[in-house]
Amino acid sequence: MSANLGHVTVLLNEAVEALAIQPQGVYVDATFGRGGHSGRILSALGPEGRLIAFDRDPRAIEVGRMLNDARLTLVHEPFSALGPSLDALGIESVEGVLMDLGVSSPQLDDPARGMSFRFDAPLDMRMDTTRGESAAQWLARATVAEITTVLREYGEERFAYAIAKAIDASRAGGDVATTGQLASIVEKVVYTREPGQHPATRTFQALRICVNRELEELSLTLPSAVQRLKPGGRLVVIAFHSLEDRIVKRFMRDQSRAPALPRGLPIRESERPKPALNLIGDSVKPSAAEVKANPRSRSAIMRAAERTEAPLLMGNGGCT
Repeated sequence: MSANLGHVTVLLNEAVEALAIQPQGVYVDATFGRGGHSGRILSALGPEGRLIAFDRDPRAIEVGRMLNDARLTLVHEPFSALGPSLDALGIESVEGVLMDLGVSSPQLDDPARGMSFRFDAPLDMRMDTTRGESAAQWLARATVAEITTVLREYGEERFAYAIAKAIDASRAGGDVATTGQLASIVEKVVYTREPGQHPATRTFQALRICVNRELEELSLTLPSAVQRLKPGGRLVVIAFHSLEDRIVKRFMRDQSRAPALPRGLPIRESERPKPALNLIGDSVKPSAAEVKANPRSRSAIMRAAERTEAPLLMGNGGCT
């Protein structure tokens, strides 16, 4: 059961298996995409089970309606709205939350979305095309310093300042309004790149992350997701680049450690604070066969953790 149109779901079996689905449980798919994971979760749920699926992309929500399953509730919101949205649905806690942080293939392959340098199209990059500022609009107002910071921090681009200066110079003749314009500007500045990688790869990644506030959304949502999990509930996250995975790894690591106590404090072992999460196994990457069948899966990494009865330790590391 899937509305998986034009998109190959990454780590499909591994992710749903890590959720340890309970047939009567309530689950959250924080990134519906094209419904690959949601379809598999619904297949594992019984008649009384329930799935709440979030997505910012209005097209994803349209595709989700094709599933026509009474157990599925679609929410057209970013996953940072998880808490308020569950409250509005009268759901206090859930058995599992899945977050697949990747951009879907239809988003990358649709020229109108402006996310790829493979097509010359309006420079949009928004996951939600109904609200917010496009990449072209952001570039039109951003300072050289702001562009440099975004490219350096979100794209890990070593030519960040040179690219920012080139963009600024190009703006003298009008806004940088298309993907082709931006790719051409970057190509003239970035004279060396990893084999097989387009010179504008890091710039496009950085601007997409910036426009969609992807890292901020992730940092906000991880604590919210854990707070909603029942004891024994699972949090499963699939990341596709090092910046995302670093946030996930640190958050899960820190929440799986009990806070340190002062030396010499007279306290029984049973009274010691417990961590909010237990890590489940090691990180998981796609098999060689999956990467061969779907090259876009090659950078994916999945991490899973299980909720304990202990409270979330908000001051224990965090996720920034």
